[in-house]
Amino acid sequence: MEIILAKSAGFCFGVKRAVECVYNEVEKGKIYTYGPIIHNKEVINDLKKYGADICEDLDKIKKGKVILRSHGVPENVYLQLEKKGIEYIDCTCPFVKKIHNIVKKEYNEGYNIIIVGNSSHPEVQGINDRALNSAIILNSYEEAEKAEFDKNSKYALVVQTTFQKDIFDRIINLIKDKINLKVYNTICSATSDRQNEAVDISKKVDKMIVLGDKNSANTQKLYDICKKNCKNTFLCETIYDLELNILQKNDKIGVTAGASTPPAIIKEAIRIMNANESKQSFEEMLNDSLVTLHTGDIVKGTVIGVSNGEVSVNLGYKSDGIITKSEFSEDVNIDPSEHVKPGDEIEVYVIRVNDGDGNVLCSKKRLDATKGYEEIEKAYNEKSIVKGKVTEVVKSGLIVLVNNIRAFVPSSQISNRYVEDLKSFVGQELNFNILEFDRSKRRIVVGRKDLVQKEYEEKKNKVFNSIKAGDRIEGTVSRIVDFGAFVDLGGVDGLVHISEISWGRVKKVSDVLSEGDKVTVTVLDINNEKGKISLSLKDINNDPWNKVSEKYKEGMIVDGTVVRMVPFGAFVELEEGVDGLVHISQISQKHIAKAEDVLSIGQKIKAKVTEVNLENKKISLSIKDAEGVDAAEGADSNEQ
Repeated sequence: MEIILAKSAGFCFGVKRAVECVYNEVEKGKIYTYGPIIHNKEVINDLKKYGADICEDLDKIKKGKVILRSHGVPENVYLQLEKKGIEYIDCTCPFVKKIHNIVKKEYNEGYNIIIVGNSSHPEVQGINDRALNSAIILNSYEEAEKAEFDKNSKYALVVQTTFQKDIFDRIINLIKDKINLKVYNTICSATSDRQNEAVDISKKVDKMIVLGDKNSANTQKLYDICKKNCKNTFLCETIYDLELNILQKNDKIGVTAGASTPPAIIKEAIRIMNANESKQSFEEMLNDSLVTLHTGDIVKGTVIGVSNGEVSVNLGYKSDGIITKSEFSEDVNIDPSEHVKPGDEIEVYVIRVNDGDGNVLCSKKRLDATKGYEEIEKAYNEKSIVKGKVTEVVKSGLIVLVNNIRAFVPSSQISNRYVEDLKSFVGQELNFNILEFDRSKRRIVVGRKDLVQKEYEEKKNKVFNSIKAGDRIEGTVSRIVDFGAFVDLGGVDGLVHISEISWGRVKKVSDVLSEGDKVTVTVLDINNEKGKISLSLKDINNDPWNKVSEKYKEGMIVDGTVVRMVPFGAFVELEEGVDGLVHISQISQKHIAKAEDVLSIGQKIKAKVTEVNLENKKISLSIKDAEGVDAAEGADSNEQ
């Protein structure tokens, strides 16, 4: 007997996501699904055993969380949930959500909506709701033939994600030339792949088995497709619905499954056909799996492999254990392959014996948490320091992993001073004090404010004892402010005032320096009492005033640029780092009230040097005397 199994058989992405969500949430508290989460009785019955109830009347829910199915729901369901304050998780398939958005947009823009699909299917009902239930719904070529359209109107057409592709194509060809039509082919790519594969396999086998719930639209379509190519096509919810004696030794058998069929049913079908074992119900299979392994067990296993963040573990059981990335560690950024490898022996906590795929769902982080709480409690009682890794930024603080346990760091406890960008801490391993510990509430609060202050005092004493005024030392710009820049000298900051950044004039500190720049500074002053260090970026050897006596003499006419106005005159830059003052009385031959009446910032002028005071680094200038000199020189030249 040769068995050909379709590669695309079983859960699609949207269904798998929804089912996994229910299994995960049911462990945390009371769960309801709004309508059946998928169209598969075996899965629904299994979920009920774990406590997930189906509900379509929100008034009956007093306490618990609601999970919205992959097919999608009408918009008023969201409104009711929010109005009643019921917590919910939206597991609507992303492909269905896309259709919702298309229909809503086109309807609001004045298009009439056509939906190709089954009007009684919840997916189609949810889509129609986005058009205020006004859509034309076509479920067959025959319905499309009978449909009446307004030639003067415009239409937008979408299709149910699981609709049969060949029928959809025929409907489009029928109506596209009759009306003003915009077509969106929204058949899920996984559906198309599954149907194409079913066509291919059914053409070359003796018997074809389609596994899935008989109420599932996509399963029924698979059956219809296969039946056209293989007369011996059987639709079975499980392999036990089939009389196995019809399968002959030399048969070539094809197997496919609808998007709502769990992998466990497919695997069991293959196993039964290969081994020709006796009939066993899905419930009996589940009970068998619980005989030697139970939820809550702590067992040892050997790592088989790590793929896509999931760790496979051999538990010495008929099914392998699976540790998803979210159950491997509390650290959302962790890569399991960097921590375990095939052959490693690890202990795991059994969350669920059957995860819906026939595997044992396990957790490493829950086991780590048990051990971690004990160590943290000991550190809290002994007031000892713990080490933790910052994993994420949250409202009002950070989340840090201490012994693989999530702990909260309030913003006020992150440092000994205000920190604006908390993201800079993510990924760092730091020391913390445990401020609060309540194991029953799973509440752990840690902080490092006192530790940082202590570290700062130690570094401060070390720096203050190792430097003196006049020293040239290396540092890193740690912070830019309007009045200057702070430079880290080794855990302690010193200030370079804006006036000490350059011999020339600096308008904005950020024009010259950036955080992280490596700089060499001169220590101007150390104030131990106030804990302040004044620094300068100026190199005394390049002080332009060293050569002023050689370059500027009384009586010289010099060029300059007006750089600053004051009530008593204007400052003129003669060169970078050297300014002279033109007193208001020396600006013009005429009397003026203020310098701005005659001069402007940036204006180029000529002035006469009237005094050079090297001791106080002052140069006095006169513009009106320079004008007199210019005039005299002009008269002399005319006489000649």
